[in-house]
Amino acid sequence: MSDTISLTGLRVRGFHGVFDFERREGQDFVVDVVLELSTAAAAASDDIVDTVHYGELAEGLAAVVAGEPVNLLETLVARLADACLADARVDAATVTVHKPQAPIPLTFGDVAVTIRRAR
Repeated sequence: MSDTISLTGLRVRGFHGVFDFERREGQDFVVDVVLELSTAAAAASDDIVDTVHYGELAEGLAAVVAGEPVNLLETLVARLADACLADARVDAATVTVHKPQAPIPLTFGDVAVTIRRAR
């Protein structure tokens, strides 16, 4: 059995992309994560130390997005999944990174890459 903790719509400024202007000017990225884990210990103890602290999770993910630039969303989303799985209690993580200001010369609703990684 696996429970989930979700964090959606985390908006962070990053400097990722293949074009020089993306790395120079930056843009907002939006991150959604779903962690699969057991929340039974936290439910029984009612203590935050027995679960993934979603505030700390958000800060860690934001540090990755605001950190070292990469060319591809695929690379960024993989780094974020690794950050989620750094907590041994997490069995799997599904991570989506949206790039709402992607340099596409057409009208579009969203560009996103989603991956799921498990232990």
